[in-house]
Amino acid sequence: MPESKKENRFITVARLFFLLLVIPLLLISSLIAFSIFHLGFLSKTDAVAYLDKSSQMEISVRAVDLAQTIADFLRERQKDILIATILPPSRETYKEFVQTKTQALWVRKDDGIAREQIPLYIEMSLIDGRGQEIIKISHGKIVPQEELLDVSDPSNTTYKSEEYFLQAKRLSKGEVYFSPVTGWYLNKKEFKEGKRFEGIIRMATPLFDKQGFAGVVSIALDVRHLAKFTDNIIPTEAAYVIEADASTGNYAYLVDHTGYVISHPNDYHIRGLYRDGSPVPALNAENHEEMVARGEEVLNIKELGFLDPVLPEVAHDASSGKSGIKTYTFEGHTKFLAFAPVPFNSQDFQSPGGFGWVGLGVDVDKYNELARLSSEKIERETQAWLSTIILIIIFAMVLLFGIAAILARGINRSLKAEVPPEAMRPHRYDDED
Repeated sequence: MPESKKENRFITVARLFFLLLVIPLLLISSLIAFSIFHLGFLSKTDAVAYLDKSSQMEISVRAVDLAQTIADFLRERQKDILIATILPPSRETYKEFVQTKTQALWVRKDDGIAREQIPLYIEMSLIDGRGQEIIKISHGKIVPQEELLDVSDPSNTTYKSEEYFLQAKRLSKGEVYFSPVTGWYLNKKEFKEGKRFEGIIRMATPLFDKQGFAGVVSIALDVRHLAKFTDNIIPTEAAYVIEADASTGNYAYLVDHTGYVISHPNDYHIRGLYRDGSPVPALNAENHEEMVARGEEVLNIKELGFLDPVLPEVAHDASSGKSGIKTYTFEGHTKFLAFAPVPFNSQDFQSPGGFGWVGLGVDVDKYNELARLSSEKIERETQAWLSTIILIIIFAMVLLFGIAAILARGINRSLKAEVPPEAMRPHRYDDED
């Protein structure tokens, strides 16, 4: 066989392997590379999605939904105390009531953090018409008879200043008194040592018999069950967290109808009491330097105009039943705030403001900086992956070219061995035949 024909056959076989192996490899590799590049581009686009109008509206809607969820939770608590008025007045019945009313909370343990079913109510008590406790359950245990007190005197109450008996005594049947968030104040030093605020919202409702006012039923809501609605979320993220980090500037908080912060990632901003029952004053234009130096930084949004006049405006709008979006400046940073009133009304929380309001805040400067850093990281990782894929493609092509050459040569030899030489020569016919 002429050498030129052998070479042509070898080239034909090599081309066939090229079509069957190398081109599909190139197509698949190109598809993978494009997919990684496209995924990186989308991730980068999402990462640099600064707090635009669309994002702001999403956070605003979330604030409204969260406020409605809190209102529903408070209505359920109001139903609980009204149910308590028809329970048989016995220690065992009250204890069982407290033990069966539980919800899940993230709690700190010595070995970490765990999610547990925790009683909603820290205390439950039955009080006679003069203010004397008859039955009391505290932290799931029955309080002995000799330890029951006359709570018509606020100094005998748990926090030395509570007036729930006197307030409930003035109500009509079916009405419920809600106290402010009440608890011992937790200062900045204690918070940094790992302690967390513990407090209650006291609910009380009157009892009546044929002679008229007969006493009061009271239950004390563990305020952690209220705080969880804001403590465990980040405004710009859908997922829940165990505890939001205020240093990011991206967190939620809850404010009562008087303007006091009652839930915040930094617990030293929450209203609280000194040990004698007197309230810790909120920061204002006159005392803020002294209070900050002492690590006592209770916040009342209505009094923070010295930081930015927009803050009291938010409190005013929320008290008027309005939700919305505001921006303000704090310590040189632009802050975005979506707020919505909690639509729960009672004798203590009048319409249109209701119970208070939810705030979802984002430090725009910090958020944008984090987005930029995330974008740069994604771009670096995408480039690294693309470089790796290119190297793999080059190596694979060299390897496949070698394999194709070896297979083509082998097939060529096989064909040569199996086809008789005379079959490769054209048959000549003789005219005389």
